[in-house]
Amino acid sequence: MKISLITVCYNAEATLADTLLSVQEQSYSNIEHILIDGASSDDTVDLVRKHERSLAFWISEPDHGIYDAMNKGIQQATGDVVGFLNADDIFENNMVLEWIAKAFSDTGISACYGDLVYVDNADLRRVVRYYRSKYFTPGRIAQGVMPAHPTLYVKKDIFQKYGLFKTDYRIAADFEFVARVFSKRTIQFHYIPKVLIRMRIGGVSTRSIKSNIVLNREIVRACRENNISTGLFKVYSKYFRKIFELAQRP
Repeated sequence: MKISLITVCYNAEATLADTLLSVQEQSYSNIEHILIDGASSDDTVDLVRKHERSLAFWISEPDHGIYDAMNKGIQQATGDVVGFLNADDIFENNMVLEWIAKAFSDTGISACYGDLVYVDNADLRRVVRYYRSKYFTPGRIAQGVMPAHPTLYVKKDIFQKYGLFKTDYRIAADFEFVARVFSKRTIQFHYIPKVLIRMRIGGVSTRSIKSNIVLNREIVRACRENNISTGLFKVYSKYFRKIFELAQRP
């Protein structure tokens, strides 16, 4: 089973090396690592060139945002399964893709996901928050609940059947994709009860109060576009669970 792993980046010279090494250290060997850079103006491209032997494909050119870049990666993917590793994220350990491949081989699923920890930017060992994807069910999409997207792997034919990310979303196109696919309740999926990804704090959707407002408005929009009944009050209710996550550790 070939896993297509897509990394998108822009001006990521400070963190990208950790991401690339994390992929190179995976024990699973049948990996197609694709990197899409948005015409970085720092030393990102020089860094990519140093690691290009480990990449199946890479390109650096202007794009229309992160979801446009992700779509470019999907269109280049030739694997059986597709997943994403952000340019400031790393795998929890070198066995993660082994676990993912085993889940697909053993269960006949179309998607799988696991847990994620947010970590301190300066100390990747210090956990700030634990994101437990086990709380996700299709019925909770209306509350804005989804699996941690960096842990989500789907069969390539899911994109062929349901389409790519919608690029007119600023922050929540990944949520909209989950709503579009999982709300149909026609695919089989599997939760891996392990931490798969370490994510540095400060991502696009958590950068500011303004970003959070945009995120939740887009979540409501995504639900409505996929005929899921919801509202801002229902979506904001998910933050009660997040308060407990801040105090919990793996």
